[in-house]
Amino acid sequence: MTPLAASASTPTLVIQTAFLGDAVLTIPLLQALAERHGPVDVVTTPGAAGLIETHPSVRRVVRWDKHRKGDNAPGAWSLGRQLRAEGYARVYLPHRSFRSAVIAKLTGAPERIGFADAPFVSRLLYTQSVPRDTSKHESVRFLALLGDAVAGGDWRMALTAADEAKAAEWLGANGVSGRFVVMAPGSIWGTKRWPYYPELTTSLDRQVVVIGGKEDAALGEAIVAAAPGRARSAVGQLSLRESAAIIKRAAALITNDSAPLHLATAVGTPILAIFGPTVPAFGYGPIRPGDRVAEITTLDCRPCSSHGPQVCPLGHHRCMKDQSAESILAQVRALLPTPTR
Repeated sequence: MTPLAASASTPTLVIQTAFLGDAVLTIPLLQALAERHGPVDVVTTPGAAGLIETHPSVRRVVRWDKHRKGDNAPGAWSLGRQLRAEGYARVYLPHRSFRSAVIAKLTGAPERIGFADAPFVSRLLYTQSVPRDTSKHESVRFLALLGDAVAGGDWRMALTAADEAKAAEWLGANGVSGRFVVMAPGSIWGTKRWPYYPELTTSLDRQVVVIGGKEDAALGEAIVAAAPGRARSAVGQLSLRESAAIIKRAAALITNDSAPLHLATAVGTPILAIFGPTVPAFGYGPIRPGDRVAEITTLDCRPCSSHGPQVCPLGHHRCMKDQSAESILAQVRALLPTPTR
């Protein structure tokens, strides 16, 4: 946990310590809160902090590593007590975890607003529980915490000039120009990874840039090996915001159900999202008109879990393997009917 420096008081705190994509999807809530109360403070994970810390709706990000050994309940207690000195008037809890509720309670804020479908022990620590409409997109669900009808509106990540310059530098150094396509083949959940990105790359008539974390290095290498003249891998070379700046310059993003999908939404780039064990109805698919989803809707075993397990429970992984490179290529061409290099 990063110690807090002395600062002017701020009335509002948001605690969002879920996955990277969830942090991006919280931006509409941050914008709406800033319009009402001024820029907010946000408690989030060290990995997600960079995604939101430059946004004008955010006054300060507090990094908290909830997975650090020996820093579970004691860590939440310590952070909550430290935040108490900030004098928050209200805390919003888009993440429904008990640890987040403990932190909120310990801040001493008189208003602590979370969702009614959070665990019972979490709700005991809220002052207000708000219904969570599972039929809506997650970014819209978060806005329900404000207690009245709030439109999602136009929301964007705030990339810095340095982020944009790094993206331009990387593209230039790697000979990438024109309306290239970005691929994001990774996911921390094994069954969410579509297996045919290399085959798709050989059929595309555009340059391809692969993004991802260091753990996706082998996936990136396989794509480059399939089309060494046109594909370049930025895997492990760029920060999350720099990767978003690459996506911003692309003609489209082809991705699994993972955080890059939400990065593309936040920078305005067309999306083709490939879904397998999970479904867009969970609220994490593309939200804009014109974006596309590839999925097999006739499998009785879909969805098989809320996140997608590491291996297929039935052993066949048909939700992904039955989506051929040819079928995805047709979707790409429908998304981008006039390819140019």
